[in-house]
Amino acid sequence: MKRREFITLLGGAAVSWPLAARAQQRERIRRVGVLMNFTPDDAAAQPRLTRFLQRLQELGWTEGRNLHVDVRWGADDALGIRQAAAELVALAPDVILATGSPTTGPLLQATRTIPIVFVQVVDPVGAGFIKQLARPGGNATGFSNFEYETSGKWLELLNQIAPKVRRVAVLRDPTVASGVGQLAAIQTAAASVTVKLMPITLAHDQEIEHAIGAFAHEPDGGMIVTAGGAGVAHRKLLLDLAARHRLPAVYPDRVFVADGGLIGYGPDRLDQYPRAASYVDRILKGEKPADLPVQAPTKYETVINLKTAKALGLDVPDTLLARADEVIE
Repeated sequence: MKRREFITLLGGAAVSWPLAARAQQRERIRRVGVLMNFTPDDAAAQPRLTRFLQRLQELGWTEGRNLHVDVRWGADDALGIRQAAAELVALAPDVILATGSPTTGPLLQATRTIPIVFVQVVDPVGAGFIKQLARPGGNATGFSNFEYETSGKWLELLNQIAPKVRRVAVLRDPTVASGVGQLAAIQTAAASVTVKLMPITLAHDQEIEHAIGAFAHEPDGGMIVTAGGAGVAHRKLLLDLAARHRLPAVYPDRVFVADGGLIGYGPDRLDQYPRAASYVDRILKGEKPADLPVQAPTKYETVINLKTAKALGLDVPDTLLARADEVIE
C-alpha cells in the first residue's frame, strides 16, 4: 500500500470510528423496572403507569429506541410482591419505580445497590427506607404521600358530610409505620369532636367483613380508610361493605370515590408519576438517589360522589361542595 493511500485510509477510519462510537452510545438501551402495587386489570393502575411512561418519553426516553421497561404486578399478596421484586432485581435494571410501601420494602430487601424511586409512601423515614428526607442516603428516594397531620382532615370531612356520626371505624394496616402514625393523627383530631374511634385491621377479606359487620350493628357509624397499599388492595370489598351497611365513609384516594365511595381527600396520586419519571431521568443521566431529596405532594384534592350521598340520605353542605375539586354526579 502506498503511503498516501495509507494516510487516506487512516484518516477515514479516524473519522468513522467516532461516528460509530456515537451511534452506539445513542442506541444504548437503558432498562427501567416498575413494580406496581395493583393487579394488571385494576382501572386505577393503567393511568398511573401511562403518566409515568409519557413523561419519560417527553424527557427523551422511548421504548425500543433507548429504553426498555419491565413491569411487574402485585396487590394484596406479600409473597407475590417479594417474588416480583426478586425478578426485577435479577434483571439488573438501571433504576426501579416502586409504588407504595408494600413494594418499596421488598425491593430494598432485595437490593441495596440498584437505584429505587418510590411514589405514594406515607412515612419513608419511619419505614426505614431512607435516613432523612433532605438527603435520603442509600439507594432509594422518591415522593411521599403526606404528613400524618393530614389524616385528621378525614375526620373533619366525615363530621361535615355526616354530622350524625358518633362512631368511626378506622381501617388501617398496623404492620407498617404509616398505619400506626395515621391512626395516632386521627385520634388527636378526635379529641375535639364527640366521636368514638374503633380501629379495624386491614387483613384478610373475611376478617374485615366480620369486623365491619359487627361494628355496623350499632347506629350512627361511619368509616375512615387510611392511606396505604392494604386499603387499595381491599378497595372493592371496603366499598361494598360501606354501601351494604350504609356507612358514610372517607377515603384517601380519588379512585375510591370514582368507584362509588362517598368522599375522598388526599394528594393527587397521578401527579406523582410524572414527577417520579423526572427523578428516573436524572438517575439515568448520572445523579445518585442518595442526593435527591424526598419530595412532598404539591397537589391535594377533595372529591365528592353526590350519587352516593343521595343513596345514604345525606345533604352535602354547599360550603363543602364549593371547596371540592371534583363532584361526581
